[in-house]
Formats: sequence, structure tokens, C-alpha cells
Amino acid sequence: MNAPSPPTRALASHAPLSVGQFVAFIAALMALNALAVDIMLPALPAIGADLGMAVENDRQMVITAYLLGFGLGQFFMGPLSDRFGRRPVLIAGLLAYAAAAALCASVSGASALLAARFAQGIGSAAPRVIVTALVRDCYEGRTMARVTSYAMMVFMVAPVIAPSIGQAVLLAGPWRWIFAVLALYAAAVLWVAATRLPETLPPQRRRALSRAGLAGSARLVLGSRQTVGYALAAGVFFGAL
Repeated sequence: MNAPSPPTRALASHAPLSVGQFVAFIAALMALNALAVDIMLPALPAIGADLGMAVENDRQMVITAYLLGFGLGQFFMGPLSDRFGRRPVLIAGLLAYAAAAALCASVSGASALLAARFAQGIGSAAPRVIVTALVRDCYEGRTMARVTSYAMMVFMVAPVIAPSIGQAVLLAGPWRWIFAVLALYAAAVLWVAATRLPETLPPQRRRALSRAGLAGSARLVLGSRQTVGYALAAGVFFGAL
């Protein structure tokens, strides 16, 4: 019987989180983005009526502003986590997400709400990018694929139940409570990240921020037909939604 081949690189440990806890944590991070979009869909009419957004398309800017921040933030979170480590960038992103959600719950005008949603999107970019890096730091090969698949199974439930959660919150209180729920959820995930998640990128594997390095990484990604194809397909699919 052939012995299992050794790992091709040194793998980090996510202890004290067990495998099951790590998968649940990864799924919780991935759900942040889905919840931020889908949980408030039932509240858009109430938000528009309260903040003077009479035109239906104007209400949809609550979603668009978030997605703009989310898309823009992803350009920076990866290089920052490669330079400073996964944990500090993740914690900063979760703090921004929770603070922006709390601000959304207290705004008095449409412009302030859109600005806070944009900031929330930037904060959400950190867990979305770093979640993949965390799995890759700790696993490789089939084990990495299996852990990711388990997390995806849990994550896929979030956009399905999020509108129902939003509707339930509206039955109990005003639309501002939805953002309070998002802030509390992010705070709970932040607590786990701050108290239980170790740093998975050791200093010797970190990369300096440089134009040459960023340009090389961009060429590597854009030069992969498979990566570009999947990205375009995902963009078209998400845009159609």
C-alpha cells in the first residue's frame, strides 16, 4: 500500500477550532454577504416610504450601493491580507460591517443610508476574500475541496431563508431592526474571529505590497481563461438576479 504523499507546502492550523467549528465559521463568514443583500428585500418599500425614496428604482440603490462597495473592496482585501495576515484584515472588515450596519439603523436620510451601505459593502469584502484564503492556508487537495463543499452547503441556505428572516423582523418592528440584526450577527462572527481564530498566514509567507507584485498577480488571474470564464459567468448570473 502506498503511503499518502506529504503536503507540498506547510499547512496552518485552525486550532482551537475543530474541523466542524471551522466549517461552521467559514459558512457564517460567507453568509454575511448574502444576508446583507437578501434580508432587506421585503423592507425596501418601507425604507423608501420612510426616507423619501418615492421612485422604486431609487429604493434599489440600497442594494446597488452595497454591491459597489463590495466589488471595490475585493481589489484591496486580498493584497492587504497577504501583507498583514488574515486575522487583522478579517477583524477590521467585520468591525466595518457591524459599524456600518448599526449606522444604517440610525440614519435619517437616504444619502446617509447609501453611504453607510457602501461602507458596509467594503467591510463585507474582507470576509468574502479571506474565507477562501483561510481554507487554502489550512488544507489542500481533496480535503480543501471537501471543507469548501461543506461550507457551501451551509452557505447556500442563507439567501433562501434571508427574505423570510427579514419579513419576520418587519412583523416584530420597523425596518431599522433588520440592520440591527445584521450588526448583531456580524458582532457574533467578529467575537469568534477575535477569540478563537488563530493567524493562518505566518510572517515568512507574507508578501510586501508593491506595484510589481500586484501587477504580476493581476496578469496571472487575467491570463487564466478558466478564471475569467467563471468570473464572467458568475457576474452574469448574479446580475440577472
